[in-house]
Amino acid sequence: MTESEARAFDVVATGRTAGVSYPLPPGVPLARAKGSGALHRPAGTARRGPYAVDVSPENAGWGFSALRVLELAPGGSHTFATGESEWLVLPLAGGCTVASADEFGHDTFRLHGRDGVFAAVSDFAYVPRDARTTVTSPDGGRFALCGARCARRLPARYGTAASVPVELRGRGACSRQVNGFGAADGFGCDRLIAVEVLTPGGNWSSFPPHKHDEYRPGAESALEEIYYSEFTDHEGGPGLGYHRVSPSGRGRNTDVLAEVRDGAVVLVPDGWHGPSIAAPNHHMYCLNVMAGPDPERVRRISDHPDHARIRATWPEQPVDPRLPLYTTPSE
Repeated sequence: MTESEARAFDVVATGRTAGVSYPLPPGVPLARAKGSGALHRPAGTARRGPYAVDVSPENAGWGFSALRVLELAPGGSHTFATGESEWLVLPLAGGCTVASADEFGHDTFRLHGRDGVFAAVSDFAYVPRDARTTVTSPDGGRFALCGARCARRLPARYGTAASVPVELRGRGACSRQVNGFGAADGFGCDRLIAVEVLTPGGNWSSFPPHKHDEYRPGAESALEEIYYSEFTDHEGGPGLGYHRVSPSGRGRNTDVLAEVRDGAVVLVPDGWHGPSIAAPNHHMYCLNVMAGPDPERVRRISDHPDHARIRATWPEQPVDPRLPLYTTPSE
């Protein structure tokens, strides 16, 4: 897609020009969009219809990124229209079959899945825009549907667990694990970027704080981001963590300090985001879904100038010995 084509698509899809701050689309109340309650959605508050979590461009008040969490009972099935978005179907717990059909044909993928997000890397499926998709789970489970409005129709595909890169980032108390199943430099999508981040209890992720809220070619991307969280229990106590977004002077001037628990969502339309802090003894899982109006699908970030220097200390520190929590399986 050329830059001019991308800008034309952006105007049609969102009513704004690429590189410009994020004005609200028609019908989004100003108070709701500016309130931290709209950007931090505790477990249960983002439930809608068949989805335990349903974040759409419409209810987020932005242009591209979406996330749904589908819970199916044993033998359960759910069908949805992909519409103008591309989707990655990722098992969080359990396995499923994904069947997608459109005017170009029909594809069916069996996803073996996993016991849970702290147990293993999972296989996944990509389904294109303008298709009808059915997710069926013989034994039941919980499945993430990561979406992004897009311009191009790409073919439906299956991603093996063995193809998912597992990367260790940071050092010391900033050590974390990233499963790049839908990373920009990995699996091919039109606009969608999605990764999993696992943070050992007591550690900080998304640190130093960084932003990607303006398109500066070769330097920074403009990406909306969704954080979805799960935690390990400890001695019967439920897990929790904290997530910070501070104003960067762009867009909505987003300012959030939220306690997050299982199933919570934090939306990041703009701003310096981080740290994401895991309480001691409780490992934290974050599913990060990103998309934006840029003419290239890439994640480029700017570190907060007050904290960027921490990167220089990492070579002197070891990676947290608890990592990786698991590795990429062999074929």
